[in-house]
Amino acid sequence: MKAFRVHTGIVAPLVRPNVDTDQIIPKQFLKRIERTGFGPFLFFDWRFDEAGNPKSDFVLNQSGYKGASILVGGKNFGCGSSREHAPWAIEDFGFRVVIAPTFADIFHNNCRNSGVLAIVTSQENVDAIAARAEKNPGYQLTVDLEKGTISGADGLSIDFEVDGFTRRCFLEGLDDIGLTLRHADAIADYEKAHA
Repeated sequence: MKAFRVHTGIVAPLVRPNVDTDQIIPKQFLKRIERTGFGPFLFFDWRFDEAGNPKSDFVLNQSGYKGASILVGGKNFGCGSSREHAPWAIEDFGFRVVIAPTFADIFHNNCRNSGVLAIVTSQENVDAIAARAEKNPGYQLTVDLEKGTISGADGLSIDFEVDGFTRRCFLEGLDDIGLTLRHADAIADYEKAHA
């Protein structure tokens, strides 16, 4: 997993409540066994019409949000089935951060394991960020994990917290496999002793 300390990026506002994993990555795209290649299918049914043409009214199809790497969502973001493919698609599309008032628990954990920083903040803060991004497409924020701040050049400043374990994993670039590999010598010693 790529380490995360400070990230500056364009904000894409998608403040809809109860965005579920079926909307994030529809089931017909779940046949891959790799973690990559899901980005083109992110929000597929919202991004494209039945003929496969981009819907111009969907935020990620609008020019001001091209290259966005910070997604702002509504409450209960990532609800539904527990598929890991949803944060894989978000990460593969280019998002490093998702900000919402609440997340489904399993989705939140899957984000950590996928290298997507899921930040919980108040609805008021989400609305303030979304309003700025909607008014000024291309609006950028800086997320500083070490300081626990979200800031904009316009003076917006929001403090946030993530649990210590998640913070450590992101700062050090450790997913579950990376954490396990830190104990490779102890594991090898145990296996030798119990062979």
